[in-house]
Amino acid sequence: MRIAQIAPLSEAVPPKFYGGTERVVSWITEELVRQGHDVTLFASGDSQTSAKLAACTPEGLRLLGYRDHTASHLAMLHQVHRRAHEFDILHFHIDLLQYPMFEDLNHKCVTTMHGRLDVPDFMPVYRTFTGMPLVSISDNQRLPMPPDVNWISTIHHGLPKENCPYYPESKGGYLAFLGRISPEKRPDRAIEMAIRSGTPLKIAAKVDKADQDYWDEVIEPMIHHPLVEYIGEINEEQKKDFLGNALALAFPIDWPEPFGLVMIEAMSAGTPVIAFRNGSVPEVIKDGVGGVLCDSMDDAVAAVAKVKTMSRAGVRQHFETAFTAECMVKKYVAAYEQLIARQGEVIRMPKAAAFTPNLGELNGTARPGLSVAAMPV
Repeated sequence: MRIAQIAPLSEAVPPKFYGGTERVVSWITEELVRQGHDVTLFASGDSQTSAKLAACTPEGLRLLGYRDHTASHLAMLHQVHRRAHEFDILHFHIDLLQYPMFEDLNHKCVTTMHGRLDVPDFMPVYRTFTGMPLVSISDNQRLPMPPDVNWISTIHHGLPKENCPYYPESKGGYLAFLGRISPEKRPDRAIEMAIRSGTPLKIAAKVDKADQDYWDEVIEPMIHHPLVEYIGEINEEQKKDFLGNALALAFPIDWPEPFGLVMIEAMSAGTPVIAFRNGSVPEVIKDGVGGVLCDSMDDAVAAVAKVKTMSRAGVRQHFETAFTAECMVKKYVAAYEQLIARQGEVIRMPKAAAFTPNLGELNGTARPGLSVAAMPV
């Protein structure tokens, strides 16, 4: 197949630092190339890929200092539209900017929804352009969406088997917290788990400007405990040992997480996950196999003892069965083939629903820091 992968321009593919969506785009692209498909990646010029690279900016826009990425994404979409005849499939990873421009090409488009979908600001587009074929990254992610959007599949993320190699034993005996310091990620819960269970905790996480107050007022005062060590942001190489040597990954989230890549990264290393039952978590963690699901802090503290008896080989096997890049791309190829099979049918543009604003939604508070072109994972 001739496939275009259209990535966010905020970061390189794969990202040099933080960037979950761009990492997933890289894994999809490289696995498609490995399987023999003809792939073109529309991304920033500093991206690294074995596909054909269509450079749409010199480098990732965040590192260039751009604050608003909309104009650059629109310019990229213009280029993709001009070249659309070259491809069997156009696979978008930039949320919703492409909806109106590609309405006449819905029959060859796929959009993976990488972020949370309960943001009221974006509902007018979802209600109006109902023909765009969509892929969710968990079934739970779909819940806030209008009932008539065009879901074609749920495809869980997967990563290459070698990215987080298997560690048959925990040499560190600590709980690991990895990601962002933010209220919805609940590092305060991870600290409480550690202190109440008497288990060391290592926190490898960055602090965004939007979360600086939360760090200053809530988390920073909590880390001055002999069992808690704050490391800061770590790179991909450092992540291997950090996760592999951990007793368990603490994933005490308090929001509808669309997927949570760090869960499958930990399981790839053989490290079980202690996770609160929110968002996609029950779809990713098989209770007692990939980790322990919790409904309360008491559950989470008790889970620290439970993970000590779990089979790390069993955790790794759970990852290999469902969450490798090969598993993920097999499902994407099936979705592509489903669309291509329909391209011989008469293509009719769906009638756009008349949009009547929901004043309750419009008066709601959108989550700060979200970009139309690159919502966080």
